[in-house]
Parts: sequence; structure tokens; C-alpha cells
Amino acid sequence: MTPEKLQSIAFKWLDTFNNKELEKLLSLYDDDAVHFSPKLKISKPETNGFVSGKQELRKWWLDAFERLPSLNYKVKSLTANGDRVFMEYTRTVIGEEDLLVAEVLDIRNDVIVASRVYHG
Repeated sequence: MTPEKLQSIAFKWLDTFNNKELEKLLSLYDDDAVHFSPKLKISKPETNGFVSGKQELRKWWLDAFERLPSLNYKVKSLTANGDRVFMEYTRTVIGEEDLLVAEVLDIRNDVIVASRVYHG
């Protein structure tokens, strides 16, 4: 996959996330995609930070969108190569300190098969 195609998927991801378009966001994922987040590990320790599949992703993001209506990601950098995109962005929520985040999207056949979040 070309870096341009990978970047296109990443920018769609960021746009749909920031616009809280949950179904469009989920359409970017494989049905069996795996997601890791340190915030998930804290809020649901039994998951060890992982969710699998669109249904679990839907629950996770719906909860975040409802709890944090001002949640927004501002891109700092984006690098794409092979089948992977590395995104660095600032997580902003009104009333909370900004958080620097790195996220890796693994993409195959034009869909995200795995994503991992890291906090700085």
C-alpha cells in the first residue's frame, strides 16, 4: 500500500473520530480488529488494555464520546510506510490537561486490523 493511501486512511480516522461519527470510524476497521489503550487498561483492568472486534470498539468509543463531548485530537505528525501509520497527536478535553499521544495503525487490505495507543 502506498504511503499516500495509508495517510488517507489515517486522516479519515482522525476526521471521523473528531466529528464523533462512530459508524464511519468503525467502517475503517476490520471486523476482528484489535485495539490497545492505556486508558482502557485503567478503566477496565480485566481487559488488560485490549478490545477486539467492532462491537467492543463501538462500546469503548461510544462511552468516550458520551463522557467527554469535547474530546478532540490535533495532529502533530503522521508517518506512513509499509502497512503501518504512526500518528502523533495532542488529546484535548475541556477541563483536563492536554496529553501527547502516539498511535500506531496496522492496515491491511484498506482496513485497520490493529491499533495501539501510547501516552507521552
